[in-house]
Amino acid sequence: MPDQHVPSWNGHSGNAWADLQPMLDRLYQPFEKILTDAVVTDGVRDVLDVGCGTGATTLALAERLGTAGRCTGIDISQVLVDIARHRAEAAGATNARFVLGDGQSQAFAPKGFDAVASRFGVMFFADPVAAFRNIHNATRPSGGLTCIAWRPKSENPFQTTAERAAEPLIGRVGPSDPRAPGQFGFADADRVRRILATSGWDAIDIAPIDVPLALPRDDLAIYIRRMGYVAIALPSLEEKLRAKVTDVLDQAFAAFLIDDVARFNAACWMIRARAIVNPPT
Repeated sequence: MPDQHVPSWNGHSGNAWADLQPMLDRLYQPFEKILTDAVVTDGVRDVLDVGCGTGATTLALAERLGTAGRCTGIDISQVLVDIARHRAEAAGATNARFVLGDGQSQAFAPKGFDAVASRFGVMFFADPVAAFRNIHNATRPSGGLTCIAWRPKSENPFQTTAERAAEPLIGRVGPSDPRAPGQFGFADADRVRRILATSGWDAIDIAPIDVPLALPRDDLAIYIRRMGYVAIALPSLEEKLRAKVTDVLDQAFAAFLIDDVARFNAACWMIRARAIVNPPT
């Protein structure tokens, strides 16, 4: 299967996240406290949430900031930003706002944010150095950057089960270059350090975190068919092959089920840095 099966945030992938928003919010909820505890410290009033998706982390940060602060979420997916805006309005979260755009090229107001946050949103930049330089320019001197990204595939067997199980039937899917934009694009911590240092950040700290996650059996069946590179490829498969692949996936993921709940570890990096006051040009 060719490498063109990659996330399209205004197509298959964006629609999947939109359709599964409640389920994915439940799945990744443990990261909200980790992120908000790290980001919202004394003096932080204006936060940028990069790759905000349907707005869960933006709303959590806005709630923690309170009426004296504000969180701005940015995402390239129209459908996800629309959902995020609706959720903020429904919740009366007047200190949460959402921007449709790309953090790599968005014309942010200079030095407008006290801090920058991201949960699984920074690994997809086409040019990460340019992106983090642009974000740096939008961050006040000594402002903090806090991102959560996935560690290597080898440390995340649940996240790679579908690709391994389906490969004998449909070939390899997903990027062939481990540094390509994608879920594991920031798996190499040394590369991330170089990206950040080159783009104007210092006090770089990249530490492993392990977060236990859980999916009920019924949610797992939906997740298998809608999320990830194999799910992107499924609609293009001939009907009998598609049925065979989904059966193989169900069998492979059954290994994670305990009492009708799939339990697994999310092996991630907590990436922290500080905006250099006078970065090199």
